[in-house]
Amino acid sequence: MDRRRVSSGTEWESTVGYSRAVRAGSQIHVAGTTATDDDGEVVAPGEPYEQTKRALEIVANALEDAGGSLEDVVRTRIYVTDIDDWEEIGRAHGEVFGEIRPAASMVEVQRLIDPDHLVEIEAIAVIGTGDE
Repeated sequence: MDRRRVSSGTEWESTVGYSRAVRAGSQIHVAGTTATDDDGEVVAPGEPYEQTKRALEIVANALEDAGGSLEDVVRTRIYVTDIDDWEEIGRAHGEVFGEIRPAASMVEVQRLIDPDHLVEIEAIAVIGTGDE
């Protein structure tokens, strides 16, 4: 099976041993993604809607780099630090995936890697036949 890694270019990939995304056959798995800018700074501290939108932009870019798109997403997992933010986070997710409607979970966690991160999103996409 062909395996292709997508890198975000951060130092943490080699230190921690992960990739932004991995395409294996017809599947693309996007690692937990938070709202950061190109310098690794947290985007929109205190704003769960904006953080969700930014994280999904990064997910979309990783999918594209792996040969897929948001339309190929079949599963998302959303980790939040305050489940009371579910409506804002859900609204942002719905604006991106409203017609696609992947299977989705939203789970409250105690904290994420940076205290300013409110949301982390994983995605799985299925593309083509896997023979590509």
